[in-house]
Amino acid sequence: MHPTPIPNTLGALVHRSAALQTPTDLHANATRDLSASLNGVLADVFALYLKTKNFHWHMSGPHFRDYHLMLDEQSLELLAMTDPLAERIRKLGGSTLRSIGHITRSQRLLDNDAPFVEPTDMLAELCEDNKTLSQWLRQGHELCVEHRDLATASLIETWIDAGERRTWFLFESGRHGDSSGH
Repeated sequence: MHPTPIPNTLGALVHRSAALQTPTDLHANATRDLSASLNGVLADVFALYLKTKNFHWHMSGPHFRDYHLMLDEQSLELLAMTDPLAERIRKLGGSTLRSIGHITRSQRLLDNDAPFVEPTDMLAELCEDNKTLSQWLRQGHELCVEHRDLATASLIETWIDAGERRTWFLFESGRHGDSSGH
């Protein structure tokens, strides 16, 4: 019969209180710079996700169904970015957003709490926000090049392409057609 091991409570306490320091071959300044950039993007993605859902929920008018479905698709795409973004920050050795308050303090995109927004204004606002998000992703990509972080650069390239697609769809959907509807 084997004796029951006694748990090492002191070791467990030390382990639990240790800082989150994921090992990486990147220099400390790379971890700092890249984590800061990606956390800003992450906060903006959460803000844009919620704004897109807000407009999805409050869409009205003759193109309701098309706009409603497009914004639902775009919001899901934005939400799908959040976990890979946060996990990438952790892989780089950084820490990430911890709360809604942290998101609010970190976001750069503006919220829209208006009780009513015209559908074309919704599309135009989301178009600009997605274009701005792509600009910040490009700035993050420049940091990746500077710090030789190929993995983050690769993810960012995919997210820029998706952002450009959202911008394109929003722009085209918000254009005024001629008298034939085209």
